[in-house]
Amino acid sequence: MRASFAVCLVVCAVLLPAMPVVAHHSFAAQYDANKPFKMTGTVTKVEWMNPHTFFYIDVKDEKTGNVTSWAIEMAGPNGLMRAGWTRNTMKEGDVVEVEGSLAKDGSPLGNARSVMMNGKRLFAGSSQGDTQQ
Repeated sequence: MRASFAVCLVVCAVLLPAMPVVAHHSFAAQYDANKPFKMTGTVTKVEWMNPHTFFYIDVKDEKTGNVTSWAIEMAGPNGLMRAGWTRNTMKEGDVVEVEGSLAKDGSPLGNARSVMMNGKRLFAGSSQGDTQQ
């Protein structure tokens, strides 16, 4: 009995480190708190999944007329549901105003602090932590 337990323990010790690890990034690794944004756009897609919920908006530049598609990160589904969100809170075609922080690499990616929709300010679960609002 002890021998089979020892063999099992050795096998686990050898195989577990070989399993891929899903890394979870910190806010500071991807976003810059010193680059705040506020933009309004039309929702084109919502990805309600772990570890973070993403939604995508098309934002029109008033000066050039060019449209840029932005990916916006929020908390995971569990955190959003505890704050009153459902899968149907935000839908394709909704117009939203988002405040948050831009990606460090300059890509059209942001981390949302808040989302205004239908005149209501909604918690977005920013991974930035406590922020002044």
